[in-house]
Amino acid sequence: MELDSTQVWVVIILLGLGSFGLRFVFLGLIGDRPMPPWVLRHLRYTAVAVLPALVAPMVAWPGATDGQLDAPRLAAALVTLGVGYFTKNVLAAIGLGAATLYGLLYLLG
Repeated sequence: MELDSTQVWVVIILLGLGSFGLRFVFLGLIGDRPMPPWVLRHLRYTAVAVLPALVAPMVAWPGATDGQLDAPRLAAALVTLGVGYFTKNVLAAIGLGAATLYGLLYLLG
């Protein structure tokens, strides 16, 4: 299916307006009012919830293996999760997870 440039620009503009609208609701309309403590408590966990949601599909259905689960990616995810949980150090978790992934890919490949 081929898209013409008008369709592409309409989609880009609509997505931009939608993104602006979502941000404006929170920052523009209620940005100057104090938020209830329960909202602030939930907002603290937003980044913690988004990162696994972005990474999980790449571990469970990696494009590099045509969607087949493989040991190096699963091991790297588990190492990253374990290091992050026990040390609370994001950089250590990312570094050791990457080292596990590339080390196992090197050893098995």
